[in-house]
Amino acid sequence: MKALYSTLLFLIFLLFSCKKEDPSNLRFLDTNNPIDTPLVFGEGIISTNSYEFAITFSPEMDELYFTRRKPGEDNKIYTMKLIDGKWPNPEPAFFTASEGWDFEPHISPKGDKLYFGSTRPLPNSLKSNGLHQWYSKKTQNGWSNPVPLEPPFMDKSIIMYLTSSENGNLYFTTGEKGDKPEDWLIYNSIEEKGQYKSIDRMENKINGSGKWVAHSYIAPDESYMIYDFKSDSGYGESDLYISFNQNGSWTKPQNLGPKINTDKSEMAASVSPDGQYLFFHRGGNDTGNIYWVNFEPIIEHLIKNINCN
Repeated sequence: MKALYSTLLFLIFLLFSCKKEDPSNLRFLDTNNPIDTPLVFGEGIISTNSYEFAITFSPEMDELYFTRRKPGEDNKIYTMKLIDGKWPNPEPAFFTASEGWDFEPHISPKGDKLYFGSTRPLPNSLKSNGLHQWYSKKTQNGWSNPVPLEPPFMDKSIIMYLTSSENGNLYFTTGEKGDKPEDWLIYNSIEEKGQYKSIDRMENKINGSGKWVAHSYIAPDESYMIYDFKSDSGYGESDLYISFNQNGSWTKPQNLGPKINTDKSEMAASVSPDGQYLFFHRGGNDTGNIYWVNFEPIIEHLIKNINCN
């Protein structure tokens, strides 16, 4: 266990020591960089009086997508792209649904695919029949027109907050037929030679600690997963937790603590491609913004907890 702890700390040291020499493009968007206390991200630009959540970045961190729900409207994905050192105002994504709505985008670690959830009608269908995952591919001319994920994903009427690892494995929230939303859980699908053959419920260590288990962010190397659920031992309506992958087995989820979790709902976490910042939604009912915080001290502390337990 001590060897694992030392190895993880060494890798984290290398990651962050390298990244600090190459300032993030986010400095052009929000100069008020957080240290150990979460701050509203892009206040007045990304985080507004609307309801914002679920942000994702290109590997170069020069393009981003996030979800915004204006009062009285449906979810919509907005985007920004850095041009000549400047971030323009957010605009609706080019693939915005003309029927139904879109939310919770995710750019794969390699930057070659952009996933998102949508209630838009499926091809050859006149109406929406669920919440499915769609994706666009990165081409020389930009993002391709989105298409829905093929079977076995079509067998589920609800799949939300999909994130992917570097090797193409997919992690998301779904449930079995007849399940109530509070009983949905985290599932995954393993890529095998470019194909996905099954959807599998993750082990009880991941899914057995609370209600409203959702929004799984998988680390690019699958070394950890951050997700949220409601627990009687938590701080609020929904808290963020982390579980570490130890040789293929997942540890008991650890609460990210009172600096991250409050009496409000914290959910829909993601980590910047350089590994430096944790992003998440904080709010309640129809209000809430995207927050960010320095991730390095958080994960160092959590790894120490594993070593001590």
